[in-house]
Amino acid sequence: MPSKKQISVGSVKIGGGAPISIQSMTNTNTEDVEATSAQIRLATNAGCDLIRVSCPTSESTAVLKKILKNSKIPVIADIHFNYKRAIEAIKSGVHCVRINPGNMSKIGIMEIVKAAKDHGGSIRIGINSGSIEKSILSRYKEPSAEAMVESAILNCKKLEDLGFFNFKVSAKSSDVRASVMACRQLSKLIDYPLHLGITESGALFPGTIKSAIGIGSLLLDGIGDTIRVSLSSNITNEIKAARQILKSLSLLDNCINIVSCPTCSRTLISIINISEKLEDYCESMKKRLKISILGCGVNGVGEAMNSDIGVFGFQKGMAKIYLRGMEYRIVKDSEILKLVKCLIDEF
Repeated sequence: MPSKKQISVGSVKIGGGAPISIQSMTNTNTEDVEATSAQIRLATNAGCDLIRVSCPTSESTAVLKKILKNSKIPVIADIHFNYKRAIEAIKSGVHCVRINPGNMSKIGIMEIVKAAKDHGGSIRIGINSGSIEKSILSRYKEPSAEAMVESAILNCKKLEDLGFFNFKVSAKSSDVRASVMACRQLSKLIDYPLHLGITESGALFPGTIKSAIGIGSLLLDGIGDTIRVSLSSNITNEIKAARQILKSLSLLDNCINIVSCPTCSRTLISIINISEKLEDYCESMKKRLKISILGCGVNGVGEAMNSDIGVFGFQKGMAKIYLRGMEYRIVKDSEILKLVKCLIDEF
């Protein structure tokens, strides 16, 4: 089930039945304000709801106010090891700090919580299989799902004991099974919002597949409140993949869903070219539409009549266009793409 508790990260609500939000992370040098701000704009335009920036140095936290001023979406500071960077980030006005308590001292965590309380910030407890506390890892002998869950519960209690409850939790591994098992267990043990993802998932194609399996299976179980697809790729590809996961599960409002067939020897129109160009055209549009592009009459008529805009090849090089179940026009293959784009813009 989605988490019972809800927190706010800037203007974005997470958990408690709020829409599932999409996150990503810049890969620029944070100290380069212009480059970092440009990448945040790119992410925002692609459909990102929350953006994270790494802050390993005092110079990187010193420019956060400028980055915040340039960002239209909430900014999260990613902090490891040095708790002072988290405090500097919170004081600069960031909407959340991501910490891994396993690589911070007890005093450091206390100081971070105090700063978050004083400035109304939120925290993400980010548990990674690669940085579990040594005391826990020594018992499990490997960074298993159970080890991640124990670490997460331990660190939730640390914040609770300090009277702080405005936080979300993640348990990530590069192992899909371990990530899924950990999140399933956590969802039964805590009420806090869960951040989903497969960490270090790899390059564009394998990383997207791993993320879709891991994140998608959890979302199908009703688990998860915010997601990040982690790819060794362009930041916009992370967001495209995340949006596609949510679209595939009907969890993304105001988006265009394109249905197209895989083609075969019956195909009568240029399906691959049309569908690929339409996907690019519609990627970040905020409209609730179903578009079907089918190559022949086997499923073409049924899909076309059950779509807002339906296209199917009924003879070689020719297609019938349907608008919400009604036949609209017959066009040549070369005219399909231009006409469908115009119809999308008109809806």
